[in-house]
Amino acid sequence: MSLADRTVTRFSELLSSGAPAPGGGSAAALEAALGAGLVAMVCRLTADKAQFAPHREALLEVTERAEALRRQLLEAMERDTESFLQVSGAFALPKGTEEEKAARSAAIQRGLEACTKTPLEVMELAASALELAASLPGRFNESAASDLGVAALSLQAGLRGAWLNVCINVESLRDKALAQSCRERGEALLSRALPLAGRTAGEIERLIRA
Repeated sequence: MSLADRTVTRFSELLSSGAPAPGGGSAAALEAALGAGLVAMVCRLTADKAQFAPHREALLEVTERAEALRRQLLEAMERDTESFLQVSGAFALPKGTEEEKAARSAAIQRGLEACTKTPLEVMELAASALELAASLPGRFNESAASDLGVAALSLQAGLRGAWLNVCINVESLRDKALAQSCRERGEALLSRALPLAGRTAGEIERLIRA
């Protein structure tokens, strides 16, 4: 059974167990998926309201894009755990001969590359969802303001959590060009998306407290 198909209770039990996976990377992807889901929810609570008729088509487009991101993030949640298990399996390979050592080392590096690329993809997806969330203030049903605020905060948490997973894995990559590329891409995503998260959450809080 995939992680996404488990109950909330069972998934949280897996996280709290002594098993190393699923862990922070999958949790970050799930956090971002929840944020993308909330973006879609806010749009659905808005699109059919008469006063938002001029924005209906745009809101439906945002809904569709947010839903696609939600699904992709759940798929990434699964791959994150699979990548970790790939590395764990590689470390268990025999290393009695030089050939076995070389094969084991190559398998470990392939797993580490997957463990780096998957959270980087989560960052990209979360950043895209944050752009959608940031586009909604001023054209959404304000009774769902807290939902949009939680969406922004959840996406921010998913983004930053995925970045931590990029950072911890990239240090073990022997392909230094790939490692540098991943660092630069992650830093660019943080620079692009974190201001959106902060601005959106701030706008929502001001709206609620007004």
